[in-house]
Amino acid sequence: MKTLRYQLQDGIATITFDEPNSPVNTMCLQWQSDMSELASQVLKDKDAIAGILLTSAKSTFFAGADLKAAMRLKASDSGRIFEEIERVKHSFRTLETLGKPVVSCLNGAALGGGWEVALVGHHRIAIDDRKIQFGLPEVTLGLLPGASGVTKMTRHLGLMGAQPYLVEGKTFSPAQAKELGLVHALVQPGENAAAEMRALALAWIAANPSAQHPWEAKDYKVPGGLPSNPKIAGMLSVAPAMLKKQTRGLYPAPEAILSCMVEGLQVDMPTALRIESRALARLMTGSNARAMVNTFFFNLNAIKSGESRPGTSPRFKPGKVGLLGAGMMGAGIAYVQANKGIATVLKDVSQDKADAGKAYSAKLTQAQVDKGRLSADGQAQVLSLIHATADTKDLQDCDLIIEAVFENRELKAQVTKEAEPLLKAGGFFASNTSTLPISGLAQASHAPHRFVGIHFFSPVDKMKLVEIIRGEHTDDDTVAQAFDFVQSIGKIPIVVNDSRGFFTSRVFGTFVMEGAAMLGEGIPAAAIENAGMQCGMPVGPLAVLDETALSLSVHVMEQTMADMQAEGKTYVPTPGERLVADMVKKHQRAGRAAGAGFYDYPTEKGAKKHLWSGLKGLYEKEQAWDIQDIKDRLLYRQAVETARCLSENVLTSVHDANIGSIFGIGFPAWTGGAMQFIYGMGMDVFETRCAALAKKYGAGFVLSDAVKASIRKFEPVY
Repeated sequence: MKTLRYQLQDGIATITFDEPNSPVNTMCLQWQSDMSELASQVLKDKDAIAGILLTSAKSTFFAGADLKAAMRLKASDSGRIFEEIERVKHSFRTLETLGKPVVSCLNGAALGGGWEVALVGHHRIAIDDRKIQFGLPEVTLGLLPGASGVTKMTRHLGLMGAQPYLVEGKTFSPAQAKELGLVHALVQPGENAAAEMRALALAWIAANPSAQHPWEAKDYKVPGGLPSNPKIAGMLSVAPAMLKKQTRGLYPAPEAILSCMVEGLQVDMPTALRIESRALARLMTGSNARAMVNTFFFNLNAIKSGESRPGTSPRFKPGKVGLLGAGMMGAGIAYVQANKGIATVLKDVSQDKADAGKAYSAKLTQAQVDKGRLSADGQAQVLSLIHATADTKDLQDCDLIIEAVFENRELKAQVTKEAEPLLKAGGFFASNTSTLPISGLAQASHAPHRFVGIHFFSPVDKMKLVEIIRGEHTDDDTVAQAFDFVQSIGKIPIVVNDSRGFFTSRVFGTFVMEGAAMLGEGIPAAAIENAGMQCGMPVGPLAVLDETALSLSVHVMEQTMADMQAEGKTYVPTPGERLVADMVKKHQRAGRAAGAGFYDYPTEKGAKKHLWSGLKGLYEKEQAWDIQDIKDRLLYRQAVETARCLSENVLTSVHDANIGSIFGIGFPAWTGGAMQFIYGMGMDVFETRCAALAKKYGAGFVLSDAVKASIRKFEPVY
C-alpha cells in the first residue's frame, strides 16, 4: 500500500494516510486500490483488532478527490466512475461495519472527500483550532458528496439540519462541528495534540468495544423525521421550486443533492449509497462540473498561490494607506482596510465629507454589533484605524496612497501631484479608475514606475475582486506590492495590462451595450432583461445600466471620444451607446440615483421598481425575436471581447480571465467564466455560433484569425 500505512499493535489498527510526493492526501486511483487492500487486510485481522484509528501524516487530515483526474472525464466514463465510487464505499463500509470501534483523529482540515473519510469513524476527535475547516463544499464545484457524504450527513442531522452543509456547501470549524454532534471531543493545539487525540481515542475504544453508527441501531430515528412526516412533506412540496428559483435550472448539483437526501431516507443504507453514487457519476462526467472545478478550484488556487504575481520581491503589507476621496468607493476601501488592521487616512476636500466617509464604516460595523458578530470594543478598534481628514499633510509617510476621486483626468492629475510627495520612501501610488488608461494618468506622477491601477468594485465590502492594472512604465515590484496589498485585505487580485477600460470595464461595457442595442432594434425590454437572468447573469443589462448610472456611461463615452480626438483618431459610438445618450439627454433619465432610467423607481414604501412604460412607445416594435439569440448575444459578446483582451495582451492568463469575469462582471458561474465558456463547448462550436451571430448582429461577434489563435494557444490541458 503506497498512500497509507497499516500497523496492528496491541489490538489497535492504526491507519495513517500519507500520499507520497503530495502535500495532501487525495482519493487518487492508487489510494482507491490501497483502500481495497486495506479492507481485505482488516477482515483477515478482525479477531486481533480491538479498535481502528484513522490518522494523517500530513499537516491536514485529508483533502478529498483527485480533481485533476476529474477534469479529463467524459460522459462515456460515467459507468466506470460509478464502479470506482462504489469500490471506495465498499472499503468504507468494511471498516465501519466490522463490529470494531473506529475513531477518526482529525489533525487538520477535512473538506469534501476528506470529511467523508472522517465520517467513517464512529467517533471523531479534532484539534480545537478555528483555522481548521470541515465540511462538504462539493456543490460549489458542481459536484455532490458522493462517497457517502450526502447519506451520512442527512442521517446525522436530518433533512433540514443537513441542508446548509450539503445544498449550500457551508463549512464549519471543529468547535462548530462539536456543537452539531459531528465531532465528539476536542483537544487544544500544540505539540502534544496528536498524543492527546490518540489517548482519548484509545480510551473511547476501550469503553465502546461494539461501536456502530447511529443508523445501524434498530431504534434509530432520523432527526426531524422522515420525508413522510407532515412538516417535512410540507417543506418538500415547495423546496424544489425554491431551489429552481435560485439556480434558474443552470446548476444541476443542488437539485441532485436534494434528490439524494430525500430519496436516500426512504430506502435502506446500501440503496441510499447507490443512489448517491449514480448521481455523482452523472455530475462528475458532465460539462457543468468540469467548468466549475476548472475555475473555482484550479483557477482560483492559481491566483491565491501568486501565479499572476510578477518578480521575486518579498511579501508586502502596508502599515499605513492613504485614500483620496471619501465617497462611496473611498469609504468602502477604508472599511475593508481597517477591518484587516491597516491604519487608514481618509481624505476629502472638507472635514464634513471625510467624516461622512468614515460614518460608512461606523454603519457597517454597527450592523455587525447588532447581530452579535462584532463586539463594541472590536468596532471601536476598527474605527480607530480610520483617520478622517481634510488636511493633505496627514498623508505623510503612507506606504501606499490610492486616489478614488471622480473619473476626470485633470482632477486625478491634481490630487496625484498634491499627495504623491508625501509617500514614505519606497511607497507607491495607485489610481482606482475603472476606465481611464493608467499610462496616461501616470504622466502626472514623478515616478511612473511606482504608479499602478488598483480597480475596486462597488460595493467594496461585498465585491471580492480587485483588478490590478500595469501601466506602460509600472515595474514588477510595484505590481507585486499591489498584488500583496489586495490579498492582505482579503480580496482576489487579477493582473491586467493597460488598455481603455482594461478588462472588466471593457467586457462589462459589451454586456450592457448589447442589451441597449437590442432595445434599439425593437426587442421588448422585458424580453432582454429576462433573457439576461435566464442565462445566469445576476440582473439584466438595462437594470445594471441603471445601477451604474446612464450618465456615467455617457461621461465615459464622451471622455473616450475626446481622448481619441486628441490622438487624431475618430471614435464612433455604438448603437447601444447612442441609445443610452438619448435616454440621458433627450429623456432626462440618468439612472437609479436620479430616480429614473430604464426603470421607474416609485418612492412609496414597499413599491418595487418596474420598467419605464415609455420604452414601449419609443423603442419596441412588433416583430419576431428569438429568446435563444438574445441569451447568446449577451454571453457570446462578452466571451468574444474577453478573447480579444487575451489576444491583445490586456489579459495574460486564462485564470485571470475566468475569475475576473465571474467575480468582477457577474459572468454566469455555471460556465466557469468567459474563457471556460468557450473551452467548455469546444472551439469549433464556438466559432460556428459566433459566425452566425456576426452575420445577423454585427462585428461585435467577429473572431479574427489572431483571436482564434490566441484562444487555442491558451486552452488548458489537464
